[in-house]
Amino acid sequence: MLHHRRLLLFLFFPLLGASPAPNASLLLLPHVHSDPDSVAREVQRQVESSRRRALLEASEKEQQCLTGNPIDDCWRCYGTDWREDRQRLADCGIGFGRAAMGGKGGPFYVVTDPSDPDPVNPPPGTLRYGVIQEGPLWITFASDMNIRLNEELIVNSFKTIDGRGAVVHIAGGGCITLQYVSNIIIHNVHVHHCVPAGEANVRSSPTHYGWRTHSDGDGISIYSGKQIWIDHCALSYCTDGLIDAIMGSTAITISNNYFSHHNEVMLLGHTDDYLPDSGMQVTIAFNRFGEQLVQRMPRCRRGYFHVVNNDYTAWEMYAIGGSANPTINSQGNRYVAPANPNAKEVTKRVDTAESQWSGWNWRTEGDVLVNGAFFVPSGEGLDAMYAKAESLDPKSATLIDQLTMGAGVLGGGPRDNGDGTGNSVNYGGSATSAGGGDSDGAGYGYLGMMFAGHAPPSLRPNLFLCVALFSTSLVLSFSLQSLHSL
Repeated sequence: MLHHRRLLLFLFFPLLGASPAPNASLLLLPHVHSDPDSVAREVQRQVESSRRRALLEASEKEQQCLTGNPIDDCWRCYGTDWREDRQRLADCGIGFGRAAMGGKGGPFYVVTDPSDPDPVNPPPGTLRYGVIQEGPLWITFASDMNIRLNEELIVNSFKTIDGRGAVVHIAGGGCITLQYVSNIIIHNVHVHHCVPAGEANVRSSPTHYGWRTHSDGDGISIYSGKQIWIDHCALSYCTDGLIDAIMGSTAITISNNYFSHHNEVMLLGHTDDYLPDSGMQVTIAFNRFGEQLVQRMPRCRRGYFHVVNNDYTAWEMYAIGGSANPTINSQGNRYVAPANPNAKEVTKRVDTAESQWSGWNWRTEGDVLVNGAFFVPSGEGLDAMYAKAESLDPKSATLIDQLTMGAGVLGGGPRDNGDGTGNSVNYGGSATSAGGGDSDGAGYGYLGMMFAGHAPPSLRPNLFLCVALFSTSLVLSFSLQSLHSL
């Protein structure tokens, strides 16, 4: 039996694009997809299908629910009130993390107490008490809350943290840890000002607690996690990464989030020589990378990373970086370079000579390159140079605006999580209001998306929008045909 397992391991490595040296850790990665390009094509198919439905509805009705964003259209435009059908969200994932069920099928747990008084024996009603329970659990919030965690929030498998209907900040202390767990959905919460914690006992389940050493101060830390979906969150101002995934984590989707005010945004991969990260597969879709970001959007090691339909408004060093031969599949993003003439390149091969990275599969298709931004493809990406010309077509930008218009927390106030002065949020852990719930404001009814500094754009269909989206469909159709021919 052992001989057969070793044989399967040797056959498995070529699918990962990794060294053929055997590594038993890969046997623990059953969620690795053998054809990651097919997952990327399915995301594009879903975007195109949702966009076509939105165009059809716009032509038939005065007001439309559909936006063309396949995730949002799935749970918001199904024909039922999302408040009465919250768990439908679990059916709306896309990409590599699409199978993350979270707490679907389990009971609801309502957070009523924003405090975190005892990480070993958390009282019922707190967020910590809910996330450590065994079995599926769908966690919601009774009102607007500012939750300051005294230690890392160690989340158990099969949990959904669903902030819809309330304004929820997890800020000013230890933040979220997903370690050796699967089937997690984190949706519609603010995560910011996270700092290192540890040197303390913390409970991870009803029957176990243990000593935790110092954490890094990540907003969301994924350690050997699988089937994880982070959607519609606003992340900023953390000590280390906003989202880090390491140690063989895989089957992850990071979508519809708003990132801002941070240096090292997202690390995907532990170290260059950690072979199990060859099985890491991550979809990064419909996010906005906003103000005062420096680098790592993301920074990848090994694995396969589908970066699709995101809006990069600027960066200070680079947008996408990597080492140890990761596959970067960049499709339909808008990259707006900063004014600095020395920081126009989207891509960065970290501490690697060109003779080594020239064969890495980094490709750009349908990307919009603005203000002198340029993407350096390599490997198979050099065979798709036609995308360079295509990326200059301004009609593609209309689609990006539509797909990312709701990035961040819906109905949760400004995208920005504050300037660090403490004026924007109370980090002490007390609720900011007794309302929240399902009121029209916090529940965001029809759309209710809040933008920093200005009102949300109107979605009432008009002739310009219909013509622009129809023009975009021609570009997308050509891109999809080209993809199928690869």
